[in-house]
Amino acid sequence: QVQLVESGGGLVQAGGSLRLSCAASGRAFSMYALGWFRQAPGKEREFVAAIKWSGGSPTYAYYADFVKGRFTISRDNTKNTVYLQMNNLNPEDTAVYYCAGKRGEVVTRVSGYDDWGQGTQVTVSS
Repeated sequence: QVQLVESGGGLVQAGGSLRLSCAASGRAFSMYALGWFRQAPGKEREFVAAIKWSGGSPTYAYYADFVKGRFTISRDNTKNTVYLQMNNLNPEDTAVYYCAGKRGEVVTRVSGYDDWGQGTQVTVSS
């Protein structure tokens, strides 16, 4: 099992940027797929981005269509941390953002992840 703690959320104006961090503890971090999901009020939790460290290079990243070109996921195995750089934010990006982990390959469904953080609030004002 991997413990995940998110940070970096906050209030930003439309067009602004935020970087979320997810610190992981536990063994075999490098064998995990790490994903970011988000949940807006009254909506279901949805996939945002995910990354898998393949044990060498390259590192594979996957994105939801609505964040392509705006968000970038990355990970630093030396720090046991995964990041989500969010640029050109808009009010529709307002949500609680969750970090999630799983063994094996990346999947985009919520049910495919075993370990979850507590979430961090991102609010984008117009």
